Amino acid sequence: MSLQRGMNFRGLSNISVVLMSRRASAPYDDSLSEDGAELSYEGHDVRREPGVDPKTLDQPWTLPSGKATENGQFAHAASETESPLVRAYEKLRPGTWSDRGLFCLTGHEYLRVAGRMVFKFRMRLSDVSDEMVPQDSPEEFKRVIPSWVKHVVYKRDKGRCVICGSSDQLHFDHELPFSRGGTGLTPENIRVLCARHNLEKGARIE
Repeated sequence: MSLQRGMNFRGLSNISVVLMSRRASAPYDDSLSEDGAELSYEGHDVRREPGVDPKTLDQPWTLPSGKATENGQFAHAASETESPLVRAYEKLRPGTWSDRGLFCLTGHEYLRVAGRMVFKFRMRLSDVSDEMVPQDSPEEFKRVIPSWVKHVVYKRDKGRCVICGSSDQLHFDHELPFSRGGTGLTPENIRVLCARHNLEKGARIE
């Protein structure tokens, strides 16, 4: 799935996806609790156009066609009895994203902030298996790289490709390929590679 926007309502296996950022330069006010269990996610502005400052306008419920925006779809879903599932990715730096886990959308508010109306969505870390792997698929389970492993590996490899030192377009790579018995369940078999070296490696053992 290629994500072209920050909010993606039920785009993959009925699971929504949001892209968040807590960097000082981030365009939206997103926050995550210290334990990573509670996420506050700001809705998105109207599209920037010549002569229009999106930060002066209310965040929209609907498009000009009358169809619900991503804001509107998330807001309606937040009112459902069964909390929808949302996968959250956090931008660490250009080209580098971290999987923050699978959350339940628990509610929303439409608040006046700095003179305009803004969506605030509340999410809580889900009890559902973070990797959504079927119980009858043990081999596929070995391919998955859990979030905690990614965090350990990213810190160990200092957020850089272990071959060339690049910090852009990073991937988590199985050092011993899955096709040859490697697993993603332990940090020892995972390393950080840039996109070029990850693609060049393929299924070779180096």
